[in-house]
Amino acid sequence: MAETPLNHLFEQPVDRTQSNSIKWNKYKGQDILPMWIADSDFKVPEAITAALHRHVDHGVFGYGSAPESLTTLLVERMADLYQWHIEPEWIVYLPGLVCGINLAVRSQTSPEQSVLCPSPIYPPFKSSIKLANRQLSTLTVNLEQQRWLMSLDDGAVTPNSTLMLFCNPLNPGGTVYNKSDLESVLAFTEKHNLTVCSDEIHSDLILDPSCKHIPFASLNDSAANRSITLIAPSKTFNIAGLGASMAIIPNPQIRRQFIKTKAGIVPGVNVLAYTAAEAAYAHGQLWLDNQLSFLQNHKTKLENAINSMPYLTLHPIEGTYLAWIDASPLPVPSPFKFFEQAGIGLSPGADFGNSKFVRLNFACRTEILDEALHRMRVAIASLEK
Repeated sequence: MAETPLNHLFEQPVDRTQSNSIKWNKYKGQDILPMWIADSDFKVPEAITAALHRHVDHGVFGYGSAPESLTTLLVERMADLYQWHIEPEWIVYLPGLVCGINLAVRSQTSPEQSVLCPSPIYPPFKSSIKLANRQLSTLTVNLEQQRWLMSLDDGAVTPNSTLMLFCNPLNPGGTVYNKSDLESVLAFTEKHNLTVCSDEIHSDLILDPSCKHIPFASLNDSAANRSITLIAPSKTFNIAGLGASMAIIPNPQIRRQFIKTKAGIVPGVNVLAYTAAEAAYAHGQLWLDNQLSFLQNHKTKLENAINSMPYLTLHPIEGTYLAWIDASPLPVPSPFKFFEQAGIGLSPGADFGNSKFVRLNFACRTEILDEALHRMRVAIASLEK
């Protein structure tokens, strides 16, 4: 079978309506474009599909463990991309990143302690605190020179604060924290003796050429020794449904407590997920480079289009394929419901912490993005009649 040219791969129509897709099932049978949950509509690199076929053809799916070759790839990847030299024993494999956030909260705090959390933020951050019956202390995300940054507010810290949840690149908002930003975060956590759980799942999806992802833990020994770094190939290569994620934990005490909390509750990683992750990291770079070029074009198109519409503002997206759109001037009770009625299924800002925003996933074919923007224009124009 001839390979699909990479420059056309991301425009290839894929019918996801019959694929048990949460994203597409939400609006099944309705003329509403699903642009909400953070998975893309792109076929994965052919190397991943081929590796999965080989595994399936073998025909046995018993218990498995992390392949040494995958661990080696991950160690090499951190060194090559970020000059971050990690040890194999620092890696804890997980069947998803969200369980890693929950494990961080439960392993690094006790019921009487509080967790610092940015807001607005990816909903599982706050739910992990609530489910663990921990106290939430909010660090407000503010706009600073066209970038969304978490406030480092000493007033939010209580005597019982022990853990800070962090997200880089930021979801929502798309900010890629630079070295100066991260050094400020480190100084804040040192001042208050906080452990940091850093969600870096979107670290491969840097769309602004002037930005570079820097793992928080790579700053220095102090950052490393207070850190739990969560990463995954899932958003990068569109394999979230397989479930392969990694926690990188340099501090042995933090790592032991994390693993102890995981034991007997969080299952091991699916053997097919290991297969997909290894193929992605070993053979997916050319596909990723082309995806980034495609997404950069969508980002530019989206920023120009949204900022030309009345009532809406979209600040520059540095990373992720998720646009955090300010619809607060829109004269409707709920921007989410307004656009949903217009045929665009976005993520409601209320889920993240601000009901006057919506989040749009632009990892789709250009035809779908263009139609969504057209529907938004028509809906807004109807308000002005």
